[in-house]
Amino acid sequence: MLKVAAGILIDQQNIFIARRAPGKDLAGYWEFPGGKIEANETPEAALIREFREEFQVEIKVLSPFRQNEHSYASKTILLDSYLAEHVSGKFQLRDHDQLAWVALPELSNYQMAPADVPIVEKLLHTFKEKGAIK
Repeated sequence: MLKVAAGILIDQQNIFIARRAPGKDLAGYWEFPGGKIEANETPEAALIREFREEFQVEIKVLSPFRQNEHSYASKTILLDSYLAEHVSGKFQLRDHDQLAWVALPELSNYQMAPADVPIVEKLLHTFKEKGAIK
């Protein structure tokens, strides 16, 4: 099983997502960016490294959000997602072809990677309970 970390960046009521570029696995799908956790690396360290590599930005990992397992045709992943915040740097596209800051209720209008769908559902449920969205 492949261990992967994903970062959920929230800026006020907007969530950061990026679309996988043509030629990549799941090209055209939107995702909470992140990547594989390397040997002897924590999920938090993997996220910081991946955001540096993929977007040239620094993030701060705040707290774990959700863990889920998802089986694709060629592999099964264990996805650990974390709430995080953008600290510095201007976002640059390297592994993705688009990025967006999306209002939480609008996330369902994007074709999210299948492993990220449970994260979207928990985000909507969590923020609805807090009264942050209707």
